[in-house]
Amino acid sequence: MAAQRAQAQERSADVPDGFAVAVVREDGTWRCTALRPDALTSLSAAETELRELRSAGAVFGLLDIDDEFFVIVRPAPSGTRLLLSDATAALDYDIAAEVLEKLDADFDEEELESADPFEEGDLGVLSDIGLPEAVLGVILDESDDLYADEQVGRIAREMGFADELAAVLDRLGR
Repeated sequence: MAAQRAQAQERSADVPDGFAVAVVREDGTWRCTALRPDALTSLSAAETELRELRSAGAVFGLLDIDDEFFVIVRPAPSGTRLLLSDATAALDYDIAAEVLEKLDADFDEEELESADPFEEGDLGVLSDIGLPEAVLGVILDESDDLYADEQVGRIAREMGFADELAAVLDRLGR
């Protein structure tokens, strides 16, 4: 029993602060639900959980990791569409490195260490469901002024699911 408790504490210590939320739009209505904590450490875990939602409408995940960066994950039959708000986060976070690998982004550690934060991935990931590429670009450009959770909140406001997101975050104690 003590060994199981120690393993659980070790796993929770490995999970960064932040939140992982699934966002679903069906019949013009937004719904947000919390994803399991392992979605913050594993892209494949986030993808799997989002695919299991099986909705006729749009499904995507918003992952806020340590309020340092966020990831948008949008599974599709043709492959998952991804956006990483800060590619330099791959130096410190495995999930960010996993996103870059899945995107086939070819950066070496030296390039990332010398770079200012920059996004990588599909800026049009949400354009068909209400967030134009240009607006997402503006939100990403505000990374000097806004923490990742604030950028995610801005995405939610722009798309019209801010109240649904706030309700989930309240339940998570954020």
